[in-house]
Amino acid sequence: MIGFILFVTIKFLLTPTRKLESARKHKRFLLLDNEEVIKNFHLTYNGAVFTGEKYLGATKNAIDVVSISLSPDSHTSIQGMAKEDFYFIEKKINEKYPVAQINWKSPIHEFLHQK
Repeated sequence: MIGFILFVTIKFLLTPTRKLESARKHKRFLLLDNEEVIKNFHLTYNGAVFTGEKYLGATKNAIDVVSISLSPDSHTSIQGMAKEDFYFIEKKINEKYPVAQINWKSPIHEFLHQK
């Protein structure tokens, strides 16, 4: 019985959604990604949570993730973020998916492309 309670407690403390929420509260960067391409990934940075949709395509040498569409889970959470914040997120995603083109959804797309 004690072993079961200990197992459930440890499993709860290590759940990905709990890690994501903790990183969001502490305004840290965290990328939670399942290796399966058909599943979206979630990341948090500076208190905002984003969802990334991965798309497969052909590269010169392989079939790989070639496009990622990113959107914030809440538009109010991105208030006050600067362009450098979004470039940092892109850099971190490109470390994991080097050939992927990152496409931001509105309003971030417009913000990054304004002069």
